[in-house]
Amino acid sequence: MTTRQTLPENTSESRLVVVLRGQRAEDLPPVIATMAEAGVRSFELTLTTPDVFALLPTLITEHGPTVDFGVGTITTPEQVNEAVAAGAKYLVTPVTDPAVIDRALDRSVPLIPGGFTPSELFSSWSRGVAAVKVFPAGRLGAGYVKDLRGPFPDMVVVPSGGVDLDSAREWLAAGAAAVSVGGPLLGDALKGGDLGELAERTRAFVEVCTGTGSRSRC
Repeated sequence: MTTRQTLPENTSESRLVVVLRGQRAEDLPPVIATMAEAGVRSFELTLTTPDVFALLPTLITEHGPTVDFGVGTITTPEQVNEAVAAGAKYLVTPVTDPAVIDRALDRSVPLIPGGFTPSELFSSWSRGVAAVKVFPAGRLGAGYVKDLRGPFPDMVVVPSGGVDLDSAREWLAAGAAAVSVGGPLLGDALKGGDLGELAERTRAFVEVCTGTGSRSRC
């Protein structure tokens, strides 16, 4: 019998993963602090941002156990090792890569591999990963989750790519375990945008995803 990974507790309970894809690592901490204060409990730092592995331990120390930090855009087994060494609570891939899945399972780190078709998603899910990422979700719509849960009722699905406030509500209502959100929430925050406005947007997403609008557990 396949042993099933599970999503980290903060990520599973909050049902919201914020994807941070910046041009500079130093732009991330103030944005993360603002969003964590507004209720975000799970951040995916992508490897397209330079120096993520160096930044991650500092973020983990600063924010403590109430926030999960994952690493995204993982495409090689070596990156799995580096992410685990840096303290990542979970990993995310843009595609279905058997070698990356093998390494993540070997290292016992929760993995959310990306896929688009039912075959891709099931090939990952059948290996025992924590969840599967539907990407790019904006091309499909929330009805896709309902369709998937027909033949795969236990599949844990996290849509990513093009998820805004309205579609987040729709995806969750359709059965998604969480939503992965980037640009529609972040806006221009990583380019010096207004952090007060970011906090307002964040609270709206948190309320949709958890029903609380605060850092309290749902």
